[in-house]
Amino acid sequence: MPFVLAAGAVPPFLVEVVAIVMAAAVVAYVSQRLGLVPIVGFLLAGVLIGPSGLRLVRDPELIDAAAEVGVLLLLFTIGIEFSLDKLARIKRLIFVGGGVQVGLTTALVAGLCLAFGVGWRPAVFTGFLVALSSTAIVTKLLGDRGETGTDAGQGAVGLLIFQDLAVILMVLLVPALGGGDVTGGELAIALGTAAAIIVFVLVVARRLLPPLLEHVARTCSPELFLLTIIAICFGTAYAVGLAGVSISLGAFLAGLVVSQSRFSEHALSEILPLQILFSATFFVSVGLLLDVGFFVRNLGLVLGALVAVVAIKLLTTFVAVRVVGRATPVAAASALWLAQVGEFSFVLERSGREVGLTPLGMDGVGAPLFIAATVVSMALTPLAAPWAGRLAGRLRERGAGRDAAATPPPDPEAFADLENHVIVAGYGAAARRLVHVLDGSGIPFAIVTLSPDGAREAEAEGRRVLRGDYAKRHILGTVGLDRAKMMVVPDDTPGMTHRVVSVARALSPTVRIVATATTMEEAEELVEAGADRAIATDLEAVLGLFDDVLRRYQVEPAEILRHEEALRRGSYQAFDGGVMDRPSVRCELDDDCFSTRTVTIREGAAAAGKTLADLDLDRRLLHAVQIDRAGETLREPGGAAALAPGDVVLFGGTPQAFVDAADLFRTSDASAPAPPDLPAMPAQTAPWIDTSAPVHLDADPDAGCTHLDHVHDVTPGTQGCQECLEAGDRWVHLRVCMECGHVGCCDSSPNKHATEHYHATGHPVARSIEPSETWGWCYEDEVML
Repeated sequence: MPFVLAAGAVPPFLVEVVAIVMAAAVVAYVSQRLGLVPIVGFLLAGVLIGPSGLRLVRDPELIDAAAEVGVLLLLFTIGIEFSLDKLARIKRLIFVGGGVQVGLTTALVAGLCLAFGVGWRPAVFTGFLVALSSTAIVTKLLGDRGETGTDAGQGAVGLLIFQDLAVILMVLLVPALGGGDVTGGELAIALGTAAAIIVFVLVVARRLLPPLLEHVARTCSPELFLLTIIAICFGTAYAVGLAGVSISLGAFLAGLVVSQSRFSEHALSEILPLQILFSATFFVSVGLLLDVGFFVRNLGLVLGALVAVVAIKLLTTFVAVRVVGRATPVAAASALWLAQVGEFSFVLERSGREVGLTPLGMDGVGAPLFIAATVVSMALTPLAAPWAGRLAGRLRERGAGRDAAATPPPDPEAFADLENHVIVAGYGAAARRLVHVLDGSGIPFAIVTLSPDGAREAEAEGRRVLRGDYAKRHILGTVGLDRAKMMVVPDDTPGMTHRVVSVARALSPTVRIVATATTMEEAEELVEAGADRAIATDLEAVLGLFDDVLRRYQVEPAEILRHEEALRRGSYQAFDGGVMDRPSVRCELDDDCFSTRTVTIREGAAAAGKTLADLDLDRRLLHAVQIDRAGETLREPGGAAALAPGDVVLFGGTPQAFVDAADLFRTSDASAPAPPDLPAMPAQTAPWIDTSAPVHLDADPDAGCTHLDHVHDVTPGTQGCQECLEAGDRWVHLRVCMECGHVGCCDSSPNKHATEHYHATGHPVARSIEPSETWGWCYEDEVML
């Protein structure tokens, strides 16, 4: 007889499902409004509806099942995004670094437990629990922040992969630690079987699955494609689980296999909504485990355990990443990512409970103490995640400072012969590939970098390198910015790129600046800051830089396009020196390639609104080749052609001619980060400042300024430059001191009272008080805020 559900009856499981989904949605929304990441909201939702809260969830097996599905889908998507090629590149990090991290953590925790009288069996078991970090949380946060491919992200993922592999051995050893009999032969057979199934997945499935996805995709049925992807994920996880390997690792391997197919992005887009739903369930399930009563009653004990665990994880992860040769900033950031205890520790804890093992060997206290410390460490991870990148940045700056102190000061004469060259600011992944193309094309270039490792690598390859902060005018002046044809900023954080572009544009209005950005919004901000072009894509960023540089050196467009298409077909590998035996572009460079520059006419520039005849180009030894305006090109323009803001003009002339004519193209706000010897612009004298309204500076904490403690909300003391008003003089722009409220004129003004005030008082930070300008400037650190 078929089952019939009576009208109005509610299945018991539906109450718990509704409670989970509703609580997750509501609490996550509140967390988002409060500025917390959703993962914290999911954990809080679990606490709210769990045994310590409203007790709406009473079937832990149902929740565990949904959570397992969430972890499988999460690791599957991470595998799709990671790819086998990336995995191969960090194999030493996985096996050497991961082995050091797990082994060192286990040994250190076990040693501390033994010192406090804990038996060796529960001591080693506790070490196993602490050695594991949260694959689900870390990979989720790395993906959300777009940092999976960074050095620190790869360091964290590499160690997590080894931890998932180590779970196999730990699960096999737990019965032995509990007093059971496990022979060496049984252990060897289990590990051999696990290794064989992993090889099978990576070798055999890699050959079978891409053709299978091809056939399924040709049906044009989204339902069939989604079902096939789910079947691959769960089927591979099940097959790997039969061999005793973690099913989560099986799902990750399935994702790696799918990543080899050209339908990987299609698969990711189809499965992402399911992954979001079930991974949210996982984080809720973790919150369900927390015993709030125990936590409150034993707050000191829980916090002590938490501090000990975090300190040990920071130390061992840092050592492990350094052992494989990664830089100190990368090791520190990776350590911060992995400072929590992971979800597989819950599984291991349950396995130990079945054979009589408890954390710290403390019956009745060990398990709830371990769970409380673990849940709190997981909840703190999303809050600590933004600090990983900041910590790495600070350490890089300090390292660069130490390296600079140990290195002789740059010799200005070493770069004096450069003219019409490209300045490559930074030496990251994209910069390395761009430099490879420039080197083979015969285009002169110089590299400026803060990274000691990058500088040594470039110097070892015989390239011209200047160590220093390329957001500072002295460094840019040393590398010949005023004589350069182009400046490229291909790798950096958005804030650093913005500062570099602003400073470089103020120093040289004729150099062409090309930069990369993560998003279109960031690209638009860079253009506003002075970049001629900002490219906001991944592969296209490198190709765009390549295209722009070669076009400025008058390589034939058809030739550039042919090479770009070849590079697109080969992805990034075609840019790598190990793959390209010789550069893909061979340019026939003559004087015409170097004697022209593209200049963007900006609002407020002296040339804006004037004709070419007004500019007296012949006297300045310049000539206009063409004007690009709103998609139209005017070639060989006559003297009557007027220049408007937004025009892109191709000028011909010598490097010195462009230096001498810089005043024509400098905008009225270029005095912001510029040196004090800039020529004065047309002055304004009418007082306009509101002396009753406080001025606030929203300083970027990552800008590199060490004097932010001097920044306060101030009220301007006068309606204009204090000294100019008293003397009846004129000024150009105004700056307000963020320590005392003094108003002074800028360095483009005749008297430069803002800088004079700094020298007289030592107050280091000033802010522009011009309409629509909110930037600040630290005189001592020479950085824009």
